[in-house]
Amino acid sequence: MQQIVKSVALATLLGLVTGSAMAELRFGMDSAPYPPFSETSSSGEMIGWEVEIGAALCEAMGESCEIVPVAWDGIIPALLAKKIDAIVGSMSITEERMKTIAFSDKYYNTPAAIVAAKSSDLDGTPESVKGKVIGVQVSTTHQNYAQEHYESMADSVKTYQDFNEHNQDLVAGRVDAVVGDSLAFEDFLASDAGQAFEIKASLNDEKIFGPGVGAGIRKEDTELVEKFNAAIKKIREDGTYDEISKKYFDFDIYGD
Repeated sequence: MQQIVKSVALATLLGLVTGSAMAELRFGMDSAPYPPFSETSSSGEMIGWEVEIGAALCEAMGESCEIVPVAWDGIIPALLAKKIDAIVGSMSITEERMKTIAFSDKYYNTPAAIVAAKSSDLDGTPESVKGKVIGVQVSTTHQNYAQEHYESMADSVKTYQDFNEHNQDLVAGRVDAVVGDSLAFEDFLASDAGQAFEIKASLNDEKIFGPGVGAGIRKEDTELVEKFNAAIKKIREDGTYDEISKKYFDFDIYGD
């Protein structure tokens, strides 16, 4: 059954409504779990910070919204094919993507990071990955960064369909390091499997990573872009954004 996020009071945002009612807007999110941003609970509900923020944006826009899980490497094609109306799924605003789609203003910004074994002397520089195998999620800015900065020195840059797969291969020793969002690594590093690993360096390249994460929207849907921008501004100003965020983070995820 589809997970429906209704335009309801903030107090009910965690209780996603299930059913077959028609939704006004369809929000595309990565079908793979990406905690703490989005994942499926044991009861089959979509939960996470970005799910709640998406619901708050729906309420601010006066809309009803449906979460549509889509494989990450197909999420922009799904938007262009009008299978979804917006990507609300941790997609960084980049010049390359803006050639194809439009974006709302940013609604969060966290740095990228490279993770490797605590015993590794890897420090995030291209020289330190010489002869190493680097894992990244396909069709992400992290893949772009690894290819731009590491591919010429590394043994190889290996791509994965979802974030969790490259973490599993890191534990299994099939890759030497992985590149991804620093915040998304928190659950992995806190797990039993992640105890032997750590963030080795934060990674910066504004040309590749852009100014932050925004909602991806078709270029012709200019009115929807404006509605998202107004909604982001509203939940930032009325305290809704901070109220949701403090349940997940002890820092300002909005960023500079």
